[in-house]
Formats: sequence, structure tokens, C-alpha cells
Amino acid sequence: MTLASSYVWLKAFHVASALVFVGGLVGTSVFIRSVLFTSEAASAMAETVRRWDRRVTLPAMLLAWGFGIALAFLGGWTGTLWLPAKAALVVVLSAVHGIQAGQLRRIVNRIPGRAGRTGPLIVCALIAIAILAVVKPS
Repeated sequence: MTLASSYVWLKAFHVASALVFVGGLVGTSVFIRSVLFTSEAASAMAETVRRWDRRVTLPAMLLAWGFGIALAFLGGWTGTLWLPAKAALVVVLSAVHGIQAGQLRRIVNRIPGRAGRTGPLIVCALIAIAILAVVKPS
């Protein structure tokens, strides 16, 4: 396998894992906004969403990070201006994931809390990331 074909495969796996990660973020965001933190039904459903998050969304996030870092080095993108901006947005999405994990834990344990409006933030960050990754502005 050549370096060029390795890069293409890494990029494909990066995009696939990023899509699964962001899909999990959006789904969890919608769930959290639609439930009462202290209801028994919400607690049971939150446990299911939490399992999905731990088994699918979290590994997808970690894979997206790993593939993305590998792509940055293989593609020679480390000295560019767009990459730190993209990385900052990915840090924001990773932080949102951590916040959502805490909110799910509180719903499972029926601890009163407040659901933030993370959906618009996720969508805006995703749009900006896509633009930066495709256009690669100098």
C-alpha cells in the first residue's frame, strides 16, 4: 500500500468516524432537550442513550481524533492556518460530548438539571469544520 492510498483510506475512516460522532452528538442533544431530568421514563431511556454513547459515540470521537491527527501529519497540514481553527472547533465538540455525558448521568440518576441548547452549536461547528477541511484557507 502506497502512502497516497494510505492517506485516502485514513481520510475515509476519519470522515466515517466523524459522521458517527456528530450523529451521536445531535441525537443525544435532541434527547436531552426533550426529557424531564427527574422522570422515571426519562431515566430508563437515558440509560439506553448512555450505553449507545459509551459504545458508539465515544469510540467514534476517539477514532476521529486519531485519524485526524494522522492525516494532519501525513498530509503535511501541521503548518497551516486552517488546521488549528478546525482543531479548536473539534475541541469544542469534544467538550459538548463531555457535557452531554454529564447530563445523561444526571438524567439516569434523576438529579435535577438544566438542558442546554447544544444543537445549534453542534451544527454551526460542523458547518465550519466542513468548510475549513474542504477549502483549507491559508
